[in-house]
Amino acid sequence: MSAITPSATNPRAAKRAFLGMSHSPLLGLNPVSDEDQQALDAALQAARSLVHEFAPELIVLIAPDHYNGFFNELMPTFCIGTEATAVGDYLSPAGPLNVPQDKALALATHLMDHDFDMAVSRRMLVDHGFSQALQFMWNDELKTPPVIPIFLNAVSQPCIARLGRCRSLGQSIGAFLDTLPERTLLIGSGGLSHEPPVPTMEHPDPAVRERITQKQTPTQAERDAKTERVKAAGMALAHGEDWMKPLNPEWDQRWMQAMTSGDLDTLCAMSEASISQAAGNSAHESKTWLVARSALPQNTALPCPFQTYRSVPALIAGYGLMFMHTQA
Repeated sequence: MSAITPSATNPRAAKRAFLGMSHSPLLGLNPVSDEDQQALDAALQAARSLVHEFAPELIVLIAPDHYNGFFNELMPTFCIGTEATAVGDYLSPAGPLNVPQDKALALATHLMDHDFDMAVSRRMLVDHGFSQALQFMWNDELKTPPVIPIFLNAVSQPCIARLGRCRSLGQSIGAFLDTLPERTLLIGSGGLSHEPPVPTMEHPDPAVRERITQKQTPTQAERDAKTERVKAAGMALAHGEDWMKPLNPEWDQRWMQAMTSGDLDTLCAMSEASISQAAGNSAHESKTWLVARSALPQNTALPCPFQTYRSVPALIAGYGLMFMHTQA
């Protein structure tokens, strides 16, 4: 697992920080090598230490959903939650997020006033895409500092967020945060390269298309069946079966390097079609990193005391993790 060792920079003195973090529902479910597990555990501990050293007073969490809270009957590109509850899928915790309703509404108002149409959910349901980052950074709990959840559609065309719009959203969020006194952590949860068996509206089975269209709460049996399907897909990828799209470590590391350097112009110049082609349909989740990173100064390399990457096929994840912050 390539990594940058934590440096002597002082996150606590910074006003804003960025945490880019892959997620995988298969963490703890599918077996991985001892080397992979030790590397993942060490990386998460290093990131957790830096997050707690930074001691955020506010979190803005940008993440996708996997047909647990958002469905095709009404699929927004972006949505802010003024109240949010984690459904507890796979091994992620269930329960309410600590959402500051007044600040969530103020952010939505700011975006609307600055020509950025934003959906608002008063009762958002979120899955492991949101809760896993909070779970790992706060030791299996959802008792976190106040967190504003922002959903980013990364699974359903044609309204998957485009690269340039993601950057614009991050910049506008950053302008809003400039008006607040709180020390703020922006988390982008998702990516990097991966293509798990998430159905699309092009699926040939009408029952599957209906399942991802009509909003409904799955039964426990349906949840269990989904978990087993995803676990099997991870093991198929680990065994090199050709029906699973392989991970793309080179694409992943180019994405992370753009976050580090702040050269988001080059990143946003890639075509939308190339993302799925090179890195998999669910690589669009990586745009959560772009939104979060764009709320920090761009076109400059900021202090980055930790970044690491590991390709773990059994988790269907090019697993990246990085922490950076503004100049103190």
